[in-house]
Amino acid sequence: MTLRADKRLNRYLKIAIANSSSSGTMANVSVKRINVDNGISVFYRTASPPDLPNAPTLLLLHGYPSSSHQYRHLIPLLAKQYKVIAPDFPGFGFTEVPPERNYEYTFASLTTTLAAFLDALHISSFAVYIFDYGAPVLLRLALQRPDAITAIVSQNGNAYEEGLGPAWVPIKAFWASNESEPREVVRNTVLTAETTKYKYTHGSRFPDAIEPESYTLDALLMMRPGNIEIQLALFKDYENNVKMYPQFQEYFRKSQVPLLAVWGEARSVVHSSRSRCVQTGFARGGGCTFGRGPFCGRD
Repeated sequence: MTLRADKRLNRYLKIAIANSSSSGTMANVSVKRINVDNGISVFYRTASPPDLPNAPTLLLLHGYPSSSHQYRHLIPLLAKQYKVIAPDFPGFGFTEVPPERNYEYTFASLTTTLAAFLDALHISSFAVYIFDYGAPVLLRLALQRPDAITAIVSQNGNAYEEGLGPAWVPIKAFWASNESEPREVVRNTVLTAETTKYKYTHGSRFPDAIEPESYTLDALLMMRPGNIEIQLALFKDYENNVKMYPQFQEYFRKSQVPLLAVWGEARSVVHSSRSRCVQTGFARGGGCTFGRGPFCGRD
């Protein structure tokens, strides 16, 4: 399949699927923290090419239910050519939010924290790799800072209602009602260790090769005291992302930002019919589907 995509984006994809035994000096990945947005301690992973001090910045934004941990194998590959930075959103991974902060867990808040994080690191221009929840956070930021983003690689990101697959049925029922029953359905069917593991293994060509620490860590972190309520708040608020889809689509049309969209064909949460977003209105965009699951970058 020929992708009408910016050459830089094709390089990103080639690096992403490169074999870990490829030649070249492997960058060391560091884990760091920085305090931003009135006391939030943002945990992030970063690596840079040792011989390219002025390498361009590439931001990696994770999705639900994971964290920057999902990029642990990808970071050193990308860091051969880019300064790579992968933060954990509040409510995920190892980012810490003090209770007295009374943080409101909405996608607007995640975007504000991400903007503060970028400002603290003096990052004003960057390419970005987005996955799942990383998509609405980044696209909200793009509406505020359209000139900051030089290119987008989207893996199972969504900005079209057609992309909300069957797995969203109980979540849509949750949006439509303030009653406790739809909320409990989401709690008991979506926010479970079994469902978290399913997100990793479903559609994978090599399920036996998936590292168990990936979904186990995600599940354990999600089960921390108070975190289930955080995840429910974000699921409830996701409806506001859907309301902003027309604005996201207008950003695509106006900015003509170079975009490469890839998806796992077996992805049950976000349906691949959203390929429409890269088939219309883009002079510098392309898309492709892999016959794999949502975390297909690990296969």
